[in-house]
Amino acid sequence: MPSFTDRLRRFQTRVERALDAHLPAVTSAPQRLHEAMRYVTLDGGKRVRASLVYAAAEAVGAPDAAGDVPACAVELIHAYSLVHDDLPCMDDDDLRRGKPTCHRAYDEATALLAGDALQSLAFEILANDPALTVSADQRLRMIALFAQAAGSQGMAGGQAIDLASSGQTLALAQLEDMHLRKTGALIRAAVLLGACTREDVPPAKLAALEAYSRAIGLAFQITDDILDVEGKAETLGKNPGVDHARGKPTYPLLLGLSAAKARGKALHAQALESLAALGDNGAMLAELAGFIIERRQ
Repeated sequence: MPSFTDRLRRFQTRVERALDAHLPAVTSAPQRLHEAMRYVTLDGGKRVRASLVYAAAEAVGAPDAAGDVPACAVELIHAYSLVHDDLPCMDDDDLRRGKPTCHRAYDEATALLAGDALQSLAFEILANDPALTVSADQRLRMIALFAQAAGSQGMAGGQAIDLASSGQTLALAQLEDMHLRKTGALIRAAVLLGACTREDVPPAKLAALEAYSRAIGLAFQITDDILDVEGKAETLGKNPGVDHARGKPTYPLLLGLSAAKARGKALHAQALESLAALGDNGAMLAELAGFIIERRQ
Protein backbone atom coordinates (compact mmCIF):
# COMPACT_ATOMS: atom_id res chain seq x y z
CA MET A 1 0.00 0.00 0.00
CA PRO A 2 1.38 3.47 -0.87
CA SER A 3 2.76 5.49 2.03
CA PHE A 4 1.11 8.67 3.26
CA THR A 5 3.90 10.70 1.62
CA ASP A 6 3.31 9.00 -1.72
CA ARG A 7 -0.45 9.53 -1.56
CA LEU A 8 -0.02 13.16 -0.56
CA ARG A 9 2.37 13.67 -3.45
CA ARG A 10 -0.19 12.09 -5.77
CA PHE A 11 -2.85 14.56 -4.64
CA GLN A 12 -0.43 17.48 -4.98
CA THR A 13 0.53 16.42 -8.49
CA ARG A 14 -3.11 16.03 -9.57
CA VAL A 15 -4.18 19.47 -8.36
CA GLU A 16 -1.06 21.15 -9.73
CA ARG A 17 -1.85 19.70 -13.14
CA ALA A 18 -5.48 20.83 -12.89
CA LEU A 19 -4.50 24.34 -11.84
CA ASP A 20 -2.02 24.66 -14.69
CA ALA A 21 -4.71 23.58 -17.15
CA HIS A 22 -7.38 25.97 -15.82
CA LEU A 23 -5.30 29.11 -15.31
CA PRO A 24 -5.08 31.40 -18.36
CA ALA A 25 -1.86 31.20 -20.33
CA VAL A 26 0.64 34.02 -19.88
CA THR A 27 0.57 34.52 -23.63
CA SER A 28 -3.11 35.56 -23.58
CA ALA A 29 -4.17 39.13 -22.86
CA PRO A 30 -4.05 40.74 -20.38
CA GLN A 31 -0.66 39.10 -20.05
CA ARG A 32 0.55 40.79 -16.84
CA LEU A 33 -2.62 39.85 -14.98
CA HIS A 34 -2.46 36.24 -16.15
CA GLU A 35 1.21 36.05 -15.24
CA ALA A 36 0.40 37.29 -11.72
CA MET A 37 -2.40 34.75 -11.34
CA ARG A 38 -0.05 31.91 -12.22
CA TYR A 39 2.74 33.36 -10.06
CA VAL A 40 0.66 33.21 -6.88
CA THR A 41 -1.06 29.88 -7.57
CA LEU A 42 1.42 27.44 -9.11
CA ASP A 43 4.45 25.72 -7.58
CA GLY A 44 3.70 26.78 -4.04
CA GLY A 45 2.09 25.66 -0.83
CA LYS A 46 1.42 22.29 0.69
CA ARG A 47 -1.95 21.81 -1.08
CA VAL A 48 -3.51 20.73 2.22
CA ARG A 49 -6.98 21.93 1.22
CA ALA A 50 -6.85 20.16 -2.13
CA SER A 51 -5.63 17.01 -0.39
CA LEU A 52 -8.59 17.22 1.99
CA VAL A 53 -10.92 17.32 -1.03
CA TYR A 54 -9.35 14.17 -2.48
CA ALA A 55 -9.22 12.38 0.86
CA ALA A 56 -12.88 13.17 1.61
CA ALA A 57 -13.87 11.97 -1.86
CA GLU A 58 -11.91 8.78 -1.18
CA ALA A 59 -13.66 8.42 2.19
CA VAL A 60 -17.09 8.31 0.50
CA GLY A 61 -15.93 5.96 -2.25
CA ALA A 62 -15.34 8.42 -5.09
CA PRO A 63 -12.26 8.15 -7.36
CA ASP A 64 -9.45 10.72 -7.39
CA ALA A 65 -10.67 12.14 -10.69
CA ALA A 66 -13.95 13.18 -9.04
CA GLY A 67 -12.02 15.54 -6.79
CA ASP A 68 -10.06 17.39 -9.48
CA VAL A 69 -12.57 20.19 -10.07
CA PRO A 70 -13.42 21.01 -6.43
CA ALA A 71 -9.76 20.64 -5.40
CA CYS A 72 -8.74 23.11 -8.08
CA ALA A 73 -11.52 25.54 -7.08
CA VAL A 74 -10.53 25.40 -3.42
CA GLU A 75 -6.87 26.12 -4.21
CA LEU A 76 -7.84 29.06 -6.44
CA ILE A 77 -9.94 30.56 -3.64
CA HIS A 78 -7.12 29.97 -1.17
CA ALA A 79 -4.63 31.70 -3.49
CA TYR A 80 -6.98 34.67 -3.92
CA SER A 81 -7.38 35.00 -0.15
CA LEU A 82 -3.61 35.01 0.39
CA VAL A 83 -3.07 37.68 -2.26
CA HIS A 84 -5.69 39.96 -0.68
CA ASP A 85 -4.56 39.23 2.90
CA ASP A 86 -1.02 40.29 1.98
CA LEU A 87 -2.06 43.68 0.55
CA PRO A 88 -0.95 46.90 2.31
CA CYS A 89 -4.56 47.64 3.30
CA MET A 90 -4.73 44.25 5.06
CA ASP A 91 -1.64 42.58 6.58
CA ASP A 92 0.98 44.29 4.37
CA ASP A 93 3.24 41.26 4.08
CA ASP A 94 6.34 41.05 1.92
CA LEU A 95 6.90 37.29 1.75
CA ARG A 96 4.60 34.40 0.90
CA ARG A 97 5.52 30.80 0.08
CA GLY A 98 9.18 31.74 0.10
CA LYS A 99 8.93 34.48 -2.52
CA PRO A 100 7.81 38.13 -2.72
CA THR A 101 4.09 38.64 -2.27
CA CYS A 102 2.08 39.50 -5.36
CA HIS A 103 1.91 43.25 -4.74
CA ARG A 104 5.69 43.29 -4.24
CA ALA A 105 6.46 41.18 -7.31
CA TYR A 106 4.00 43.15 -9.47
CA ASP A 107 2.07 46.07 -7.99
CA GLU A 108 -0.86 46.64 -5.69
CA ALA A 109 -3.46 47.10 -8.44
CA THR A 110 -2.35 43.96 -10.28
CA ALA A 111 -2.47 41.99 -7.02
CA LEU A 112 -6.00 43.17 -6.30
CA LEU A 113 -7.16 42.22 -9.79
CA ALA A 114 -5.35 38.88 -9.67
CA GLY A 115 -7.18 37.99 -6.48
CA ASP A 116 -10.52 39.03 -7.97
CA ALA A 117 -9.88 37.00 -11.10
CA LEU A 118 -8.80 33.90 -9.17
CA GLN A 119 -12.00 34.01 -7.14
CA SER A 120 -14.12 34.29 -10.27
CA LEU A 121 -12.25 31.46 -11.96
CA ALA A 122 -12.85 29.18 -8.96
CA PHE A 123 -16.61 29.59 -9.27
CA GLU A 124 -16.49 29.35 -13.06
CA ILE A 125 -14.88 25.92 -13.08
CA LEU A 126 -17.06 24.62 -10.24
CA ALA A 127 -20.14 25.75 -12.19
CA ASN A 128 -19.14 24.68 -15.68
CA ASP A 129 -16.38 22.08 -15.81
CA PRO A 130 -17.83 18.89 -17.36
CA ALA A 131 -15.26 16.78 -15.51
CA LEU A 132 -17.41 17.23 -12.41
CA THR A 133 -19.95 14.51 -13.12
CA VAL A 134 -22.70 15.26 -10.61
CA SER A 135 -26.30 16.31 -11.15
CA ALA A 136 -27.19 19.96 -11.71
CA ASP A 137 -28.83 20.08 -8.26
CA GLN A 138 -25.72 18.66 -6.58
CA ARG A 139 -23.48 21.09 -8.45
CA LEU A 140 -25.68 23.95 -7.25
CA ARG A 141 -25.42 22.71 -3.66
CA MET A 142 -21.64 22.64 -3.99
CA ILE A 143 -21.54 26.19 -5.37
CA ALA A 144 -23.77 27.48 -2.53
CA LEU A 145 -21.59 25.76 0.09
CA PHE A 146 -18.47 27.20 -1.51
CA ALA A 147 -19.92 30.72 -1.73
CA GLN A 148 -20.83 30.71 1.94
CA ALA A 149 -17.30 29.63 2.86
CA ALA A 150 -15.81 32.57 0.95
CA GLY A 151 -18.28 35.27 2.06
CA SER A 152 -19.09 37.36 5.09
CA GLN A 153 -20.07 34.29 7.13
CA GLY A 154 -16.79 32.64 6.19
CA MET A 155 -13.36 33.82 5.07
CA ALA A 156 -14.19 37.47 4.37
CA GLY A 157 -16.04 37.82 7.66
CA GLY A 158 -13.21 36.17 9.57
CA GLN A 159 -10.69 38.55 8.03
CA ALA A 160 -12.88 41.53 8.96
CA ILE A 161 -13.04 40.33 12.57
CA ASP A 162 -9.28 39.73 12.56
CA LEU A 163 -8.53 43.26 11.36
CA ALA A 164 -10.94 44.77 13.90
CA SER A 165 -9.43 42.72 16.74
CA SER A 166 -5.82 43.88 16.51
CA GLY A 167 -4.66 45.08 19.90
CA GLN A 168 -7.66 43.56 21.65
CA THR A 169 -7.98 40.57 23.95
CA LEU A 170 -10.62 38.12 22.79
CA ALA A 171 -12.27 35.42 24.83
CA LEU A 172 -11.54 31.89 23.64
CA ALA A 173 -15.03 31.55 22.15
CA GLN A 174 -14.55 34.78 20.19
CA LEU A 175 -11.12 33.71 18.95
CA GLU A 176 -12.45 30.35 17.80
CA ASP A 177 -15.44 31.96 16.10
CA MET A 178 -13.05 34.20 14.16
CA HIS A 179 -10.90 31.28 13.07
CA LEU A 180 -13.82 29.01 12.23
CA ARG A 181 -14.60 31.69 9.66
CA LYS A 182 -11.20 32.90 8.49
CA THR A 183 -9.38 29.55 8.33
CA GLY A 184 -11.94 26.90 9.16
CA ALA A 185 -14.59 27.82 6.58
CA LEU A 186 -12.46 26.89 3.58
CA ILE A 187 -11.18 23.73 5.25
CA ARG A 188 -14.79 22.74 5.98
CA ALA A 189 -15.70 23.49 2.37
CA ALA A 190 -12.79 21.37 1.10
CA VAL A 191 -13.93 18.35 3.10
CA LEU A 192 -17.61 18.71 2.26
CA LEU A 193 -16.99 19.42 -1.43
CA GLY A 194 -14.99 16.20 -1.57
CA ALA A 195 -17.89 14.35 0.03
CA CYS A 196 -20.33 15.96 -2.41
CA THR A 197 -18.63 14.29 -5.36
CA ARG A 198 -21.03 11.45 -4.51
CA GLU A 199 -24.74 12.06 -4.14
CA ASP A 200 -25.69 9.05 -2.01
CA VAL A 201 -23.59 9.71 1.10
CA PRO A 202 -25.54 8.80 4.28
CA PRO A 203 -26.29 11.76 6.60
CA ALA A 204 -24.31 10.13 9.43
CA LYS A 205 -21.14 10.14 7.32
CA LEU A 206 -21.67 13.75 6.28
CA ALA A 207 -22.12 14.70 9.94
CA ALA A 208 -18.88 12.89 10.79
CA LEU A 209 -17.03 14.77 8.05
CA GLU A 210 -18.51 18.06 9.24
CA ALA A 211 -17.28 17.39 12.79
CA TYR A 212 -13.86 16.40 11.47
CA SER A 213 -13.57 19.56 9.38
CA ARG A 214 -14.49 21.83 12.30
CA ALA A 215 -11.89 20.28 14.59
CA ILE A 216 -9.12 20.20 12.01
CA GLY A 217 -9.87 23.75 10.85
CA LEU A 218 -9.24 25.09 14.35
CA ALA A 219 -6.23 22.81 14.80
CA PHE A 220 -4.75 24.16 11.57
CA GLN A 221 -4.99 27.72 12.88
CA ILE A 222 -3.52 26.83 16.27
CA THR A 223 -0.53 25.28 14.50
CA ASP A 224 -0.16 28.45 12.42
CA ASP A 225 -0.19 30.56 15.58
CA ILE A 226 2.41 28.33 17.22
CA LEU A 227 4.64 28.49 14.14
CA ASP A 228 4.39 32.30 14.23
CA VAL A 229 6.14 32.01 17.60
CA GLU A 230 8.50 29.10 17.01
CA GLY A 231 8.94 28.93 13.23
CA LYS A 232 11.78 30.10 10.99
CA ALA A 233 11.37 32.14 7.80
CA GLU A 234 13.38 29.64 5.74
CA THR A 235 10.93 26.83 6.53
CA LEU A 236 7.73 28.87 6.88
CA GLY A 237 8.12 30.70 3.58
CA LYS A 238 7.00 33.88 5.34
CA ASN A 239 8.26 36.03 8.18
CA PRO A 240 7.46 34.67 11.66
CA GLY A 241 6.50 36.86 14.61
CA VAL A 242 4.36 39.18 12.50
CA ASP A 243 1.05 38.44 14.24
CA HIS A 244 2.59 38.99 17.66
CA ALA A 245 4.19 42.27 16.56
CA ARG A 246 0.85 43.53 15.28
CA GLY A 247 -0.96 42.66 18.49
CA LYS A 248 -3.22 40.16 16.75
CA PRO A 249 -5.20 37.81 18.97
CA THR A 250 -3.65 34.34 18.79
CA TYR A 251 -3.94 31.10 20.74
CA PRO A 252 -0.44 31.38 22.32
CA LEU A 253 -1.13 34.98 23.31
CA LEU A 254 -4.47 34.09 24.89
CA LEU A 255 -3.69 30.65 26.37
CA GLY A 256 0.09 30.53 26.54
CA LEU A 257 2.23 28.36 24.29
CA SER A 258 1.89 25.12 26.27
CA ALA A 259 -1.89 25.41 26.59
CA ALA A 260 -2.19 26.28 22.90
CA LYS A 261 -0.30 23.11 22.00
CA ALA A 262 -2.54 21.11 24.33
CA ARG A 263 -5.64 22.60 22.68
CA GLY A 264 -4.28 21.62 19.26
CA LYS A 265 -3.73 18.03 20.43
CA ALA A 266 -7.25 17.88 21.88
CA LEU A 267 -8.74 19.06 18.58
CA HIS A 268 -6.63 16.49 16.73
CA ALA A 269 -8.09 13.79 18.98
CA GLN A 270 -11.62 15.10 18.29
CA ALA A 271 -10.96 14.98 14.56
CA LEU A 272 -9.82 11.37 14.74
CA GLU A 273 -12.78 10.39 16.91
CA SER A 274 -15.21 11.87 14.41
CA LEU A 275 -13.81 9.63 11.67
CA ALA A 276 -14.87 6.43 13.44
CA ALA A 277 -18.08 6.28 11.40
CA LEU A 278 -16.01 6.07 8.20
CA GLY A 279 -13.93 3.06 9.20
CA ASP A 280 -10.85 2.39 7.09
CA ASN A 281 -12.11 4.80 4.42
CA GLY A 282 -11.18 7.70 6.70
CA ALA A 283 -7.52 6.64 7.01
CA MET A 284 -6.13 9.34 4.71
CA LEU A 285 -8.17 12.03 6.47
CA ALA A 286 -6.74 10.80 9.77
CA GLU A 287 -3.19 11.01 8.43
CA LEU A 288 -3.83 14.48 7.07
CA ALA A 289 -5.00 15.54 10.53
CA GLY A 290 -1.67 14.43 11.93
CA PHE A 291 0.20 16.17 9.12
CA ILE A 292 -1.63 19.42 9.85
CA ILE A 293 -0.81 19.30 13.55
CA GLU A 294 2.82 18.24 13.15
CA ARG A 295 3.84 20.42 10.20
CA ARG A 296 6.68 22.90 10.59
CA GLN A 297 5.69 25.22 7.75
